[in-house]
Amino acid sequence: MKTKNERRETIKMLISSKELGSQEEVLKALKDEGYKVTQATLSRDLKQLKVAKAASMNGAYVYVLPNETMYKRVTTPRTAKEMLQHSGFISVNFAGNICVIKTRPGYASSIAYNIDNCHIPYILGTIAGDDTIILVIKEGTPKKAVIEELGVVIPNIH
Repeated sequence: MKTKNERRETIKMLISSKELGSQEEVLKALKDEGYKVTQATLSRDLKQLKVAKAASMNGAYVYVLPNETMYKRVTTPRTAKEMLQHSGFISVNFAGNICVIKTRPGYASSIAYNIDNCHIPYILGTIAGDDTIILVIKEGTPKKAVIEELGVVIPNIH
């Protein structure tokens, strides 16, 4: 049985990858992903996720996630199930004792939370936005050591 959290993660993925302008469209997209949801349940989920409507590039009103007025959309979206199989990680780069991790939109805070909870001794702290994480690394720490430790949280970082 699929959990409420899995369903809500799927809703976030669908809203971020498709232009959905009505609850009927969201219900159909959820059905295509294998979820049987009532309109009342969807309505509660949308409220809990703080989903709003905003004008898209073509002027139609579509659902968007919080803090996003025009969400980045992909031209050939994958299914939500495919997207949920990935960590959201895109890239990692270093500048001195600063590490910058790029993620898909909406993933940075959860990845940063996981990094913080691993208590990696090389990392002094994290700051997360919507799709970017800044790590402050102890001076003199080799990049390779940081990458190895982050591999626990982000398996495909190597």
